[in-house]
Amino acid sequence: MLDKDVIERNIIDFKERINNLSASCGREIGIVAATKTQPKELLDFIAEKALLTDVGENRVQEFVEKYDPASGLNYHIIGQLQSNKVKYIAGKVVLIHSLDRLSLADEIEKQYAKRGIAADCLVEVNMGSEISKGGVDPDGLYAFIDELRSYRHINVKGVMSVMPNVDINALIGYYKKFAALFAGLEKMRGGNVSPDICSCGMSNDYVTAIEYGGSNMVRPGRALFGERK
Repeated sequence: MLDKDVIERNIIDFKERINNLSASCGREIGIVAATKTQPKELLDFIAEKALLTDVGENRVQEFVEKYDPASGLNYHIIGQLQSNKVKYIAGKVVLIHSLDRLSLADEIEKQYAKRGIAADCLVEVNMGSEISKGGVDPDGLYAFIDELRSYRHINVKGVMSVMPNVDINALIGYYKKFAALFAGLEKMRGGNVSPDICSCGMSNDYVTAIEYGGSNMVRPGRALFGERK
């Protein structure tokens, strides 16, 4: 049973914290609510009350089950994306956060070309070089984006990362490196590369992501909805 009053208050409080952080850092910060395992009823409530505009799903199957084109919500794919699942999201999501390999780019290009549209994508960066996570190696980011310049139906809108679970000093170090990578993308601007989005920071580290990582898009879940059941 969803406690909608608690969730509404959580969202209002979180948006206020983000507004304060935005004012202090001098840049607008978007919120993409991570709705993994949350019921469609919750998304309907968010849409009905106009609490948030953007929601992100980790799994394509969950996205398909919850997707409602009449909701007015903007849907994002924020988890690892398998190439064979691209056809189910093409034309339905506003942003793919996890482009990290050319084989996936090939499939995105194919599926979006069929529909005569372009996919807005973020390149996922594996800052900790963790085997369990997707993402390009930080040292290979710029070369990878250069390779994406030839894709006519992909727009590179920026970068995304999920940081390692480390102590605060190490985390700050990772975020500073990520911020530097993002800043360096500016010299690559042109064609299908318009690196305006830095997506990093979740419920446990969004403040650090904003203060040190240059984040202008955070992806909270637990901070809004409580612990997953």
